[in-house]
Amino acid sequence: MTHAMIRHCVFVKFRSDVPAAERSAIHADLSALRSVIDGMGAVHFNGNVSPEPFARGFTHGFTIDFSDASARDAYLVHEAHRQAGARLVAAIEGGTEGLMVFDLEVSKD
Repeated sequence: MTHAMIRHCVFVKFRSDVPAAERSAIHADLSALRSVIDGMGAVHFNGNVSPEPFARGFTHGFTIDFSDASARDAYLVHEAHRQAGARLVAAIEGGTEGLMVFDLEVSKD
């Protein structure tokens, strides 16, 4: 039985006083999780560049591809993820109100 890959999509509204260096450090923290979580792929992190007017205030986002749902689930409960997540939430406008998470199943080609 083939399990679908999970694309974990996270969108955030960074506070205006959060410097680029802190955003980069948060990205580095998230990327470092790859060394401790099996099945976690690259973290792609950047600002929104869409010309469409539908960002609803979300300024940045990142995606992580996981080999399957169990790899994603291991990431969610891992202590290193909790620490990185707390740092991320501390930099977001309104805390978790400025955060949106959306996971997609993606077929493995």
